[in-house]
Amino acid sequence: MVFNELTLVDASCQQILAPPVAMPRTRHSSHSTPSQRMLRVAELLRHSIAQLLSRGHISDPILDAHTITVSRVQMSPDLKLATIYVMPLGGRDEAPILSALDRHKRFIRGEIAKEINLKFAPEVRFRIDDSFDAVSRIDALLNSDRVKRDLEPKKDPQDNGQTE
Repeated sequence: MVFNELTLVDASCQQILAPPVAMPRTRHSSHSTPSQRMLRVAELLRHSIAQLLSRGHISDPILDAHTITVSRVQMSPDLKLATIYVMPLGGRDEAPILSALDRHKRFIRGEIAKEINLKFAPEVRFRIDDSFDAVSRIDALLNSDRVKRDLEPKKDPQDNGQTE
């Protein structure tokens, strides 16, 4: 047998093994759907953070003065980074709330580590959820006069209002 750089061949020059194929380092690309584990951990984090905020475990005057909704959590494929999407009730004072949550990031991460059994406590980052704005834009479009006009049944010019 003769060893070649790409393949292993025998004396009759027939290929025995195919050339090695490069395997991707990770199974997840940035556009793939989240795994079941990522979704489960994200939901556990969402419930944990919502409990922290609703029960007042974080002592901050800005957070105490507002009701904050934790709408969703996105996990990285390695479960080491959690992006938490929040929205204050009424949609006002977004910047002070984000800065208050960022100030208490280490405390929140510690509480998550105590409550959820993971190998690593994920690093948390907070973002304002803009999906509510997108929903209101779509709702306004659907309720516009142009769309309503297009949805009305068209009258047939040959039909004189007579039914059969």
